Amino acid sequence: MASLRDRLAVPVLAFGGILMAVMQTVVVPLLPDLPRLTGASPGAVSWMVTATLLSGAVLTPVLGRAGDMYGKRRVLLAALGLMTLGSLLCALTSDIGILIAARALQGAAAAVVPLSISILRDELPPERTGSAVAMMSSTVGIGAALGLPLAALIVQYANWHVMFWATTALGAAGLALAWWAVRESPVREPGRFDTLGALGLAAGLICLLLGVSQGGQWGWTSGRILGLFGACVVVLTLWWIQQLRTERPLVDLKLAARPRVALPHLTALLTGFAFYANSLVTAQLVQAPKATGYGLGLSIVATGLCLLPGGVTMLLFSPVSARISAARGPRVTLALGAAVIALGYGVRVADSRDLWVIILGATVISTGTTLAYSALPTLILRAVPAGQTASANGVNVLMRTIGQAVCSAAVAAVLVHHTGLVAGIPVPTLHGYLLAFAMAGTVALVACAAALAIPADPASRDTRRARGRTTAPHDEALEGA
Repeated sequence: MASLRDRLAVPVLAFGGILMAVMQTVVVPLLPDLPRLTGASPGAVSWMVTATLLSGAVLTPVLGRAGDMYGKRRVLLAALGLMTLGSLLCALTSDIGILIAARALQGAAAAVVPLSISILRDELPPERTGSAVAMMSSTVGIGAALGLPLAALIVQYANWHVMFWATTALGAAGLALAWWAVRESPVREPGRFDTLGALGLAAGLICLLLGVSQGGQWGWTSGRILGLFGACVVVLTLWWIQQLRTERPLVDLKLAARPRVALPHLTALLTGFAFYANSLVTAQLVQAPKATGYGLGLSIVATGLCLLPGGVTMLLFSPVSARISAARGPRVTLALGAAVIALGYGVRVADSRDLWVIILGATVISTGTTLAYSALPTLILRAVPAGQTASANGVNVLMRTIGQAVCSAAVAAVLVHHTGLVAGIPVPTLHGYLLAFAMAGTVALVACAAALAIPADPASRDTRRARGRTTAPHDEALEGA
């Protein structure tokens, strides 16, 4: 009979994933007031979001590779520790420089989900892996849905530092529970860590994401933005060459180029784009003043509550997505999820004035996101060797992050070009919001097509035909890889 530690390992890892998403979203309600609270400019304050995005994008594949080499539990605890330390620093200071550095530390938490998924693959029996991975993937949306109203309530009724003290306590609890409940996986891929590859990838990603995230403020044709994109192309080209020539690369590009790996990565980027527009645009739409003719004038707390049903739906649908993947394969689940996301945006385009329709459309999108996000790591697990699961899933999470960053820039560009004056203040028009929804829905349809193009897994198909066999589907796939 399994011990209490073993039974709690999956919930503890899921709690860590929820914490990661909460840490990323809690600062959002603070952004309008932080210039006054810290004495910093709005541009400087925006770096509290940008710093987390950049560090998370850089550290996710790096920590994933380190986990494959040195121990996934060890690196998971380090990521949770950095996240908690960053929250503690935010609780102790009002200095914008320290706050930005602390938020960069919190970006390390982005590696929690891919590391946890890899641990689940190594430690759980095959019949439990699918549902556990689906739950782990859903924690991103669940945490985001919970974090926004929680932070808004604390900010509205208490000192803003209380919010970071609360997240510090939660982070410490998550770290202690993970130390107690999670066992170290014996699966390792020994070798020397590719430090040059890690530095090259970091430099290339910083240039890319900094250009994408700051393009709207600095000007897309400004010398700084063009220089960043040019540097990105040069650095990543040199990094690609270096990775192909290195015996133990940070990212196995030959493996990543296989259709069964490359297409899930592409779909992750597209799904990340489509998913992010839901919360990003909905929050702005419902908070728009009533004088616009379409806005509801909701508070940030009420806005968070509008997104909460989507988080609950993600929790409820994660086991459903696992059953669909078991019956039809994760490729079908991924395509279905992307199609459902597109359907949700169809609802948003049809009606974005009534609150109940807005909540319905946002919840449908969250449902599709659950299906898609639960299928992506399963596809990766079936397509890569056991010694590369954390790094490969780290790259997949990275692609989602890039998709979200591109979505944020694209939505901002659309809304800036579709504004009107309300009481002398420029605000986006309803047409601009509908265009943003239509754009995200179109991207979701492209993601659906990319998912259907993923080659079928013959090993998993044979496994579904022979229900009595005991070999795990992803292990069978690896035998032929």
